[in-house]
Amino acid sequence: EVQLVESGGGLVQPGGSLRLSCAASGFTFRNYEMRWVRQAPGKGLEWVSSISLGGGVTWYADSVKGRFTISRDNARNTLYLQMNSLEPEDTAMYYCATPSERGQGTQVTISS
Repeated sequence: EVQLVESGGGLVQPGGSLRLSCAASGFTFRNYEMRWVRQAPGKGLEWVSSISLGGGVTWYADSVKGRFTISRDNARNTLYLQMNSLEPEDTAMYYCATPSERGQGTQVTISS
């Protein structure tokens, strides 16, 4: 059974940072491109970032480019998202996902 468990969300002030983690199990993590997606209140699911199998290639939505960094540790079956210079518009539930599955999410709230 595929399990994706996100952690690291919270309430931070604008300009702050957070690091999200996603612990993966139930599948061969190193064989999958992984991604982060988010859903803001009242809005649809938005793709944030993806990373290749080995971690050497990354992609970002324009809205987070230069502020967020995706990474992975295939030895630990863990996906990360370092988020800097956070803005109120980044407030959302953040999910890690394979091409077909996603976790339960971790809430990120940016507010002063």
